[in-house]
Amino acid sequence: MALNSIMKFFMPKDKVFYSLFEQVGENVEKMGVVLKDVVSEPSFDKRAALISQIEDMEHINDDFTHKIFTELGRNFITPFDREDIHYLASALDDIADYIYSSAKKINFYKVNPNDQGIQKMADLIEQGAKQIHMALVELRNMKNMRQITDALVKVNSIENQADDIFDLSIDRLFEMEPDAKEVIKKREIYQAMETVTDKCEDAANVIESIIIKYA
Repeated sequence: MALNSIMKFFMPKDKVFYSLFEQVGENVEKMGVVLKDVVSEPSFDKRAALISQIEDMEHINDDFTHKIFTELGRNFITPFDREDIHYLASALDDIADYIYSSAKKINFYKVNPNDQGIQKMADLIEQGAKQIHMALVELRNMKNMRQITDALVKVNSIENQADDIFDLSIDRLFEMEPDAKEVIKKREIYQAMETVTDKCEDAANVIESIIIKYA
């Protein structure tokens, strides 16, 4: 009984990391939804308002990430490896950063987002962010392992699809676009959007590492 009492003393009094990761996941998923709205909006000014929303959400995500790192320094006992918490928080922060970067580049370069590659990339980003959120919610109890693993498999598939779309979009761009400046602008946007899916895969890999260790 004495040992149990000591262990309870050192255990976190609330599942603060789970709560923070769930909030980050929800925020990132919302960013993916708004990015989809950005690429569907023909008006430059209306897109600017949506991009401003994404910027606000990116700042919120920075605050969550800071809180996670603060709690990491404050808590002696953590629900899973400290390195995994750090890697996961960093990967999620990267997702948010690159979603914002993708949206910002569209208006900064004054590119018409009604482009097959941009549209498909936005679809995949929205799907990937949703799957990451689903996996994060299930981390708290790790009871629905099938749901977590299905989400992670989908994220990996989405990243592979994004690679293919990137290659096809670049090929089409060089073949169909006569304006060299436009080629450079769109290539940067494709690259930023494809990187979002890479970062989703990075987060999925950390989650997979966690469930292998603790499930």
